Amino acid sequence: MIGYTSLGTNDLKASAAFYDALLEGLNARRIMEFDDFIVWGTDDQSPAFSVHLPFDGLPATVGNGVMVALSARDRAQVDSVYQKAMSLGATDEGTPGQRAENGFYAAYFRDPDGNKLNVHHMG
Repeated sequence: MIGYTSLGTNDLKASAAFYDALLEGLNARRIMEFDDFIVWGTDDQSPAFSVHLPFDGLPATVGNGVMVALSARDRAQVDSVYQKAMSLGATDEGTPGQRAENGFYAAYFRDPDGNKLNVHHMG
């Protein structure tokens, strides 16, 4: 149902470097690139992730309660992507761990622009 998600950035070059390195751990690559935004995906037919300079020219800000959740193939990939995020300058919002009795295993972090993300596996 989701086609793509978008987060704002104030520094497209720095954000691109962060997400190039981070999303490589989820087997994603750049699938579209323009002067004001970049899109990553695993292929052209699957949901994608993008970062944009705001269309209105005003500074990008973090949405209160907004979070993008990235799906991992297993718990090891959750751990790996979280560690990669930390090494790239992300800030911790919740280390990897079991979150619910139903097998939901997740980690939470904020990118350098302050956007909140989660990487998870439903086991």
